Amino acid sequence: MAQQSSGLKGMCRFLLLVLVFLPREMTSSVLTVNGKTEDFTLNTVLGAEESLRCDVQNRTGDEGLLWYREQGSVDLKDKNKINSSSVCVSSISENDNGVTFTCKLQRNQSVSVSVVLNVTFAPLLSGKDIQTVEEGRSVNIVCNAKSNPQAQMTWYKNGSILSLEKNRHQVQQTSEFLQLSISKVKKSDNGTYSCVAHSSLQRQTKDFHLFVKDRAVTMPIEPIIAASVVVFLTLFFGLVARRRRIMKLCMKGEEPQRDTAL
Repeated sequence: MAQQSSGLKGMCRFLLLVLVFLPREMTSSVLTVNGKTEDFTLNTVLGAEESLRCDVQNRTGDEGLLWYREQGSVDLKDKNKINSSSVCVSSISENDNGVTFTCKLQRNQSVSVSVVLNVTFAPLLSGKDIQTVEEGRSVNIVCNAKSNPQAQMTWYKNGSILSLEKNRHQVQQTSEFLQLSISKVKKSDNGTYSCVAHSSLQRQTKDFHLFVKDRAVTMPIEPIIAASVVVFLTLFFGLVARRRRIMKLCMKGEEPQRDTAL
């Protein structure tokens, strides 16, 4: 009976120890970025400055932290690596749109929180302002365009919406550019082409000037080559024939005169 009682006491002590230490063993560190425990999108604008603060929650000791911009690590000072770490993104530009910043627990990098920057900005247009093309050839007018949200794009010519001609005009649009391709260029294609981008933020326009020059008069190469060959051969054989005549005359002139006996 005493032996059973002793066994029960030992079991109770073991269970008590399990109950005491189990919560501590099962508790794991959790990360928050700007107070959020899940990945999120941060809305911002051009020229703004954003601060991202990563903190370790439920920690039982000091925890090291790592920051990444896309796949590259962010250089942090020693004091900015333990338990709490901040990254400042200043002078935000259009190139920061869609960039992901991720805070990770150093000892277990599967514990992380990511932030995607959503930078809103009006359309930004660029491209080659002036192009000259020869009549009858083809030309591409490319309007580089960046905007968030994405803008609606339209081509104008001399202030009016461009009327596209089948088999001569082709328009291609992506999230980064609007391209107008013109084949078999005519004199009537000469003019100012405007790339118009309209978003919920703003309407922007960029002008492109196309100059069509006269078709160059080209001489046929093959007849010229053939004629050159004929002239060369004629001169060559003429010189050869003349050289032979000159040689014959020289040889006659060099024959010795014979004395005639009286």
